[in-house]
Amino acid sequence: MLFPITPNQHADPSTLGRRAYFYLALIAGLIALDQASKLMIQSILPLYAQIEVFAGFNIVHVLNPGAAFSFLADAGGWQRYFFTAAGLIIGFGIIVCLCLGFIKPSERLPFSLIAAGGLANVVDRLRIGAVVDYLDFYIARWHWPAFNAADTFVCCGAALLIWVSYADQKNDNK
Repeated sequence: MLFPITPNQHADPSTLGRRAYFYLALIAGLIALDQASKLMIQSILPLYAQIEVFAGFNIVHVLNPGAAFSFLADAGGWQRYFFTAAGLIIGFGIIVCLCLGFIKPSERLPFSLIAAGGLANVVDRLRIGAVVDYLDFYIARWHWPAFNAADTFVCCGAALLIWVSYADQKNDNK
């Protein structure tokens, strides 16, 4: 085997199952929350419509066939399959690692957020071929690319993972 995988030293087999169920339920709940918000936007707003909530923030209804910040949005269609496959592989890979105890306890929440966000956007790609985005922040005429709850889960998970990794490394050096 090129990359030997062994369960994390922090994994306690007697409680691993209960902890895995908690994180699986969290992932499923976040996916459901994201999908409910997207379905609500789709039912309330026509495509490309917007509602100004306050200066600097709109609720919009746009579709993103690409990745973050519309990366590869006009690549011709192959990106739908690529990002769907990548999201499935990464999302289910994280779930398997969570269930088998390969992820340290301090990293379980960040990885769960990343998996939930990635899989929630995969649901959109499978359902309609693109991701529904609806949060539009702006200053004057400069708009941040529209995004959704799933994108927020991924970004918060990544930021939390960086912070936890830094904190763990700092504690290991003491």
